[in-house]
Amino acid sequence: MVAGYLDILRARHAVRLLAGTLVGRLPNATAAIAIVLFVRAEGGSYSLAGALAAVYGVANAVGQPVLGRLVDLHGQPRVQLPAAVLSALAMAVFAFAGTGAAVLAYAAVGAAGLFTPPLEGGLRALWPSVLGKEDQVHTAYAMDAVAQEVMFTVGPLLVTVCVSLWSPQAALLVLNGIGVLGALSVVVSPPSRAWRSAPREAHWLGALRSGGLLALLGAFLFIGMALGSITVASVPYADEHGGDAVYGWLMAALGLGALVGGVVYGARRWAGEPARRLRVLVALLAVCYLPLMLMPGAVAMVLLTVVAGVFLAPCIACAFVLVDVHAPRGTVTEAFSWLVTTFTVGASVGTGLAGPVVEYGGALWGFAVPGAAGCVSLLVLACTGRVLAAPVRGAVVAASSENDPNRAVEPRFSSGHQA
Repeated sequence: MVAGYLDILRARHAVRLLAGTLVGRLPNATAAIAIVLFVRAEGGSYSLAGALAAVYGVANAVGQPVLGRLVDLHGQPRVQLPAAVLSALAMAVFAFAGTGAAVLAYAAVGAAGLFTPPLEGGLRALWPSVLGKEDQVHTAYAMDAVAQEVMFTVGPLLVTVCVSLWSPQAALLVLNGIGVLGALSVVVSPPSRAWRSAPREAHWLGALRSGGLLALLGAFLFIGMALGSITVASVPYADEHGGDAVYGWLMAALGLGALVGGVVYGARRWAGEPARRLRVLVALLAVCYLPLMLMPGAVAMVLLTVVAGVFLAPCIACAFVLVDVHAPRGTVTEAFSWLVTTFTVGASVGTGLAGPVVEYGGALWGFAVPGAAGCVSLLVLACTGRVLAAPVRGAVVAASSENDPNRAVEPRFSSGHQA
């Protein structure tokens, strides 16, 4: 298991790109909690804090695919670094202006979210050129998903450390400054500077003209809904079984399950079609959500939550492979960014949906939402199986409308990602 990951980390530039991307994404991982703590320190209400965090999230969801398309068109350094700087500057305006002028606060937070650089999609576009071997790229995708879980666990802890040492304002400034340094580390690296998207056919839909990608996005909208609904359903359960400490354990258990599942999944080389494998993984994910409705004691519930998270990272890693298969030629960064956006929007929808469900039927019905969402995701994959299981072409494919129903060649793990 360890050897497969060490082979990747030994590859030239791999550690730098992975670490730089994770550091560069810290502002995004910590934005919600940092905004809430800052607004509360300024004397603002929870409603204002929630609204500003929501504006950041929506703007981020809009900006990722737009910036991803610009990266495909103009390269990573010319887009990623300016975007990171603009995002940090916008958050600095928010930190210094405070919440006194509501319009300025909303505009600054919105701009910070909108200009968040698509480092996540950019890294996945770089892996093929850095690693070269297809099986190593698959393992890198799994490692990427695992590292993402670690970042979203460590990020909030860093916010609380900055707040305790300095202030909520300093947390906003420091973390966004560190994010710029992370983006800088990535874009000045040789792979990022050398990377060029494959030639693309001009089309206003960009990556969304791929039927396979649309099917995948539809499925992951519901997986995001499942994850978002668990965070809400866990609140009334925790209130009845020990309070905030239990809620924290449940959320940590969900991340731990995803971490373990991703590590194990990435350590093995998987044969067969990734579309079929994804259906199996999503089915297992949905099944593992259902026992949460039993709502046993706190210790048993934490263990069930670990199990519920086990297949999340493998689903995401497998989806990365399918995104690379189905993204039209020259749109790989945009396609990965669409997956991030769809998952984020799904989580927001799940959070909003679970609220009234919990109010109406309590935690029991709240925990029914992730299972139902997982089943719908599986149904989407089953209905679009023929689209997702399109034949995988060789590493080099001649650009021809006859080869691609989207009139664009699908990129493979090859030099097709590079000019």
